[in-house]
Amino acid sequence: MTLVHMQSCPADATAVSRTVADAMDTAGPQVCDDMTVEVALSVLASARTGHLLVCDDSGRCTGLVGQSQLAAVRDGSAYSDRIQLRDIFGDRGPFTSPVTTTAEAAHMMRYSNVDALPVVDEHGSALGVFALAR
Repeated sequence: MTLVHMQSCPADATAVSRTVADAMDTAGPQVCDDMTVEVALSVLASARTGHLLVCDDSGRCTGLVGQSQLAAVRDGSAYSDRIQLRDIFGDRGPFTSPVTTTAEAAHMMRYSNVDALPVVDEHGSALGVFALAR
């Protein structure tokens, strides 16, 4: 079966050049990558949000983690209560820049199979989160 993605054409040229900065949500809860999975799940529940921005000890964003990803780690056979967020991330990313167009970011998200992207500045600090509308 072949899936066909239909997109409407923008009514004007400004819609094409809309950037991630125009559409992102401001940075929500940020946690350090040395936090355990259990604590992160508690923070996520108390913040009533879908994801946490994870930063290293220098303040650089290392990724974005959601409830389903944390629950999968907790329910895995190799789980221990000492597993930290830094232990569940492979490569850093994917990330996007605030000057990336929304179309480019959406394409990257589909290619990377992610629901949301951390938006970082030139120093790697989290500015917000870009997510596709559902």
